[in-house]
Amino acid sequence: MSTEYKYRAFISYSHKDEKWASWLHKTLETFKVPKYLVGEKTSMGVVPERLGKVFRDREELSSSHSLGTELTQALEDSACQIVICSPNAANSHWTNEEILTYKRLGRQNRIFCLIVEGEPGTDRECFPPAVRFLVDEDGVLTDYPAEPIAADARPHGDGKQNAKLKLISGMLGVGFDALKQRDLHRRQRRMAIITASAVAGMVIAIGLATMAVLARNEADIQRNQAQIEAETARQTTRFMVDLFEVSDPSEALGNTITAREILDKGAARIETELTDQPEIQATLMDTMGTVYKSLGLYEPAVSLVGQALERRAALYGSEHLEVAQSMNHLGEVQTLQADYEKAEQNLRDALSVRRNLHGDSHAEVADTLENLAYVITLQGEYDAAEPLVRESLSIRQELYGDTHADVAEGLESLGLNMYDQGNYEGAIIELRASVAMRRELHGERHPELASAIGNLALVLVDSGEMDEAEQLYREALKIQRELYPDGLHPEIALALNNVGLLLADKGEFDGAEAAYEESLAVTRRLLGDAHPDVAIILLNVALVRYERGDTIEAIETMRQTLTMRREILGPEHPDVATSALNLGLWLTISGDFAEAEKLLDEGIAIREAAFGDDHPRVAVGQIAKANLLIATGQVEDALALTRRAKIIALDNVPEDHWLVAYASSAEGAALVELESYEEAESLLVTGLEPLQQAPIPGVVERHQIRLVTLYEAWGKPTEAQKYGATN
Repeated sequence: MSTEYKYRAFISYSHKDEKWASWLHKTLETFKVPKYLVGEKTSMGVVPERLGKVFRDREELSSSHSLGTELTQALEDSACQIVICSPNAANSHWTNEEILTYKRLGRQNRIFCLIVEGEPGTDRECFPPAVRFLVDEDGVLTDYPAEPIAADARPHGDGKQNAKLKLISGMLGVGFDALKQRDLHRRQRRMAIITASAVAGMVIAIGLATMAVLARNEADIQRNQAQIEAETARQTTRFMVDLFEVSDPSEALGNTITAREILDKGAARIETELTDQPEIQATLMDTMGTVYKSLGLYEPAVSLVGQALERRAALYGSEHLEVAQSMNHLGEVQTLQADYEKAEQNLRDALSVRRNLHGDSHAEVADTLENLAYVITLQGEYDAAEPLVRESLSIRQELYGDTHADVAEGLESLGLNMYDQGNYEGAIIELRASVAMRRELHGERHPELASAIGNLALVLVDSGEMDEAEQLYREALKIQRELYPDGLHPEIALALNNVGLLLADKGEFDGAEAAYEESLAVTRRLLGDAHPDVAIILLNVALVRYERGDTIEAIETMRQTLTMRREILGPEHPDVATSALNLGLWLTISGDFAEAEKLLDEGIAIREAAFGDDHPRVAVGQIAKANLLIATGQVEDALALTRRAKIIALDNVPEDHWLVAYASSAEGAALVELESYEEAESLLVTGLEPLQQAPIPGVVERHQIRLVTLYEAWGKPTEAQKYGATN
């Protein structure tokens, strides 16, 4: 913050909106600016490590006096003004006066609005008059409309968290997505490592189904016994046991029965048989909803857990541990659906209830903090997730001491958070500590040890320690094979997938595909042919086939992932965009421009809806679309689009990042078509090295072809031969 201002912001609001003002005041003063932005010079001054002090008047003004010296001085001492906009604010005389006073200081462009309720331009107007109109040189409010800079915290707008970040980006003078930097090319790998199905099979033998699913539900029952009567637990167990009885062998189609059939049968029974026992009904809905979640059946999971939450809230009120449990479970499955805003709200509500009833130092509080940190991480807010991860770890250390399985899990989460923030050195330290603790606690054969080893290997890969990473990945696979000698377990599939990822990174495509195929076979036997995990592995197969040059097979495999993801996850899920954009890019290269354009537009639209217009993932799609426009002769449009994508990239990643080079590559290609050879050369030559890190198959080779094309068109055969020789 510039030294001339005492406060970063002055919050103007109606005191009927006190809760919003309190939340905003706290969240602004505790916000930690990402390290990569600190020190930058912007229109709002040098970016600080923290926003600093924010002024909020806590006293209701009477109708008999002016703003007064203190408030007027505070407005003068504030770098910007934030107006909490609602029908209450629109009708507040004093809120309007504060805005007028600030505008008369000549700072109309430093007023930022936060819409919390109402609708601009309707009978429920949320903007005060001083927001809606300009003031003239004499400070008099005119009838000339203003264009308020507004963030919309309503659920159908930006949502609470994105609105907060939009405000902060304006206060700092940085791009919105500079505050939401995401890992662009390893996120899928991270997801593959830390998400594995917990139920052993979509199609399973009756005996195996009974053991696996009943064991999970027995654990849930035990956790609930402290809150429910013993009779409820007894009847719940009986219901689950009865659910797995097969009186007619023909119903099981031989000696197998699908878990989906069992669950659907049970879900129907809950509604009809337990209407007079709402406590048991709610408990079973919650329990079975979590099993649906583990099988990747997210829609029925949301429905059941949502019903459980409604029933528990009606039975016990909002401040109850069982209500918090269902909120937590609902947040978990909404996270898997990429419904991040609802997931975050449910997890925050669960956390609040658990804090109120348990206090701050409780295992359930630590668990919810970790879940909340995860959903915030998936939204790219790595710095915001860090304090949650650290608090969760601190609670576990306080409860269990320095050596405990939950402490090891906390160290692992902290290491992954550091990795997300680009602190590989710190991440490796925490992950090594987690692995060492797992070895001490569990010995050399334990599934948690294998998981920790896999996460350490992940960071080592991105740190360039390929040999140690491969050794660790293979150790993890060996542990899983020893633990599950029949080979049919999600953890084995996961370990095989990770080995495939590493081999693909090393360019050993045949070995990578073999590992993927084995992983795919195991996953299909466990989870069926249509499951999110199957789609992830199929996408990896498609990528490695394309890298190897099997273009037709790669395109067909990518089509399968796209179809599967649309059916399972819905048409607006970010994973659908990933498949659509990959397929669109490949079809562009193969010359199928019409279908490619539809897919690229689809992928860009999904990512814009999910992440906002200025997100680097949107930039990736825009660059792919620019490549198509170049190929179809729409060069001017391509140049404009790729430059827009480059601005997004530079707002979010360093100048030497592969994404910037990817944008420059398309920009250079467009300039070659426009015969701006010197400008194109500067972009294409400097972009070659960063593109070596790009996760996009064939991007380096295509870039070299562009260099050859440039020099041939420019009449420089020697340079063209140089890059042609490396192609």
